[in-house]
Amino acid sequence: MKEYNNNVSIARILWKWKYHLTIITAIAIILAVIFSSPFFITPKYKSVAVVYPANITSYSDESETEQMLQIMQSKDIKDSVIKKFDLAQHYDLDSSYKYFYTVLYYEYGQNVSINKTPYESVEIVVMDEDPQMACDIVNAVLNFYDKKVRNLHNDKYLEVIKMYEYILAQKRNGIDSLQKELSHLSKKYGLIDYDAQALEVTRGNLKTIMGASKGNINQSEVNRLLENMQEKGGKLIDLVESIRHEARTYADLKVEYENYVRFYTDELSYSNIITPPFPSDKKAYPVRWLIVVFTALAVFFLTAIIVVIYDKYRYQIQEELKAIKREDK
Repeated sequence: MKEYNNNVSIARILWKWKYHLTIITAIAIILAVIFSSPFFITPKYKSVAVVYPANITSYSDESETEQMLQIMQSKDIKDSVIKKFDLAQHYDLDSSYKYFYTVLYYEYGQNVSINKTPYESVEIVVMDEDPQMACDIVNAVLNFYDKKVRNLHNDKYLEVIKMYEYILAQKRNGIDSLQKELSHLSKKYGLIDYDAQALEVTRGNLKTIMGASKGNINQSEVNRLLENMQEKGGKLIDLVESIRHEARTYADLKVEYENYVRFYTDELSYSNIITPPFPSDKKAYPVRWLIVVFTALAVFFLTAIIVVIYDKYRYQIQEELKAIKREDK
């Protein structure tokens, strides 16, 4: 019951001062409308892009999205964007100021927001007084991200390419050395194809050659070739098999090498753009109606508290003031 009486008392006080409350709140609304206008607060436009990572592999325990977020928030990309658009001048900053870079990065952070969404994508939000500039900055972040990832990958690809070039050169030298030995066996011992020559030697020894050349068999040459095959045939077989094995290995390595060269020379994109940025035709900041509403509510409640306190204690205050004056007399 006491609480009810208090509430009724407060309501009566507010009704008693209703004109004052109305006038003060109205003045606050007018001032909020004025001070939230473009004359006092520069309007800003928002440009947004939503992207997913592509053609990358995660490091450690991080996801591809976290890697994309980390790279986009890197100092390299910030500096590249700041330099491309001369944001120091755009934000009207004094380069001679002691904390110039601190303020510059603060302004960049206030206007460029890069965050991960609940759906494992990355959202890039840029606020700027120029809608086209906001859109261009979003595109620049994406372009510099692609370049940075490409450079990171190309550094590794180049290391692998050099490694493969060295291995291929070693393999090529090894094959050349084996082919020289094979050529030596061919020139000095007449050994070229073990299976074919073994067949011909056998036919020569057994006199099984058919046709007009049957009676013209050079037996001494057959015997010499037989001796050479008995002496160097095993080496011929080893050389031929080694050359075939090395050639297959060389071909496989060459395919892998060419793949890395292709990755190194190709200009891949490392993001799938789900929502592309565009120049907004409607300002996103400030939200004037929100400023006006909050200002009006804040002023109304603050004024109401002051009025209630004043009305409840004004008689006591007046009596105390009168007592003070009497004592002074």
